[in-house]
Amino acid sequence: MALDTGDFHGSANACIPQTMTLLADNAALADFCNRQAKAEFITVDTEFMRDTTFWPKLCVAQVGGPDEAAAIDPLAKGIDLKPLFDLLRNRRVLKVFHSARQDLEIFFILMGAMPEPIFDTQVAAMVCGFGESVGYDTLARKLTGEKIDKSSRFADWAHRPLKKRQLEYAISDVVHLRPIYEKLRQRLEKSGRTAWLDEEMAVLTDPETYNLDPGLAWQRLKTRSSDRRYLAVVRSLAAWRETEAQQRDVPRNRVLRDEQLFDISAHRPSTTEDLASTRGLSRDLARGRLGQAILEAVAKGVAVPDDQCPAPPPRAERPAGMGPIIDLLKVLLKMKCEENEVAQKLVATTADLEQIAADDEANVPALSGWRREIFGRDALALKHGRLALSVGRKSIKVVPLDGNKQAKAS
Repeated sequence: MALDTGDFHGSANACIPQTMTLLADNAALADFCNRQAKAEFITVDTEFMRDTTFWPKLCVAQVGGPDEAAAIDPLAKGIDLKPLFDLLRNRRVLKVFHSARQDLEIFFILMGAMPEPIFDTQVAAMVCGFGESVGYDTLARKLTGEKIDKSSRFADWAHRPLKKRQLEYAISDVVHLRPIYEKLRQRLEKSGRTAWLDEEMAVLTDPETYNLDPGLAWQRLKTRSSDRRYLAVVRSLAAWRETEAQQRDVPRNRVLRDEQLFDISAHRPSTTEDLASTRGLSRDLARGRLGQAILEAVAKGVAVPDDQCPAPPPRAERPAGMGPIIDLLKVLLKMKCEENEVAQKLVATTADLEQIAADDEANVPALSGWRREIFGRDALALKHGRLALSVGRKSIKVVPLDGNKQAKAS
């Protein structure tokens, strides 16, 4: 059953009136997806819930085509999303998202494959000089003049029936995304920066970006300890917690909070009574199934041979006198990014600058490709005194020294 919710007249920039439709049966979904398979590009968005689950729960999927847009109801009884997944896999159709990472994670989990090819308007906006992590509503206002109503952003998308206001909100996102994409694509082509975006899209569509291997879960935890035995227990506990959370489909902290995991790793209890003394851990839990599983994970971490304990992440020690060099690199980065109208975050992080200051051959993106052209080469020249920075008429200028041609070109 496809529910027609009336004509959508939200954007003059969209040119073609969009019919708002809620697709809740297989025949209507298949017909809609077959029509969109002929399009050059489609716009895609999702509404999902993750407050009480480990896995994101897809509640609505929105797709905008050249002359129609629809919200797909994944929670409808008997619905088969295969036509949608086939459309997302179709390499002849470009899929346009805004801030795609969470949407791609959802589809990767459901499909077992990544939607390709994709275009992320948030990343494209960074390449085009709209600042770092620009919001969808801000981008819509700047590029199309449209004011986006975000009042339904935090609605309960799992509740049925969906309200008309929710559908209007959901579908309007993919409708406005079409002119946003077209304007950004024009800017990229005009500036010759399409290849810049391709590098970022390759990262977003790499399955390793969404790797939820329990054995790697400990790497996401923030601990400053360099004690390898402690880290071995952290690794073991984190792997157990990740597996437990995935199997029960509950948030990690519903199984064991980070601070409890760290406390247990530090004290390494071997008995129920020892475990029960952990702050915030009840005696009943310590005596039950979970308590036994925690003790087994601790024992597994304790039993790891010394040479197999994980090494602490490397910490770059900042050599004496390096601070001013890093500060100068920050000024150069800001100047170059403003000059080239690209977000600083996309070119180099503070950690990257620290590595460049310490090592000319640092393995950082800023020293290769287009980033090297607009920043990395001059960063090394500044570091080695082949160029200088000067203040003139309220602006920073690059001053070449020793005949540095790259600096002169700046």
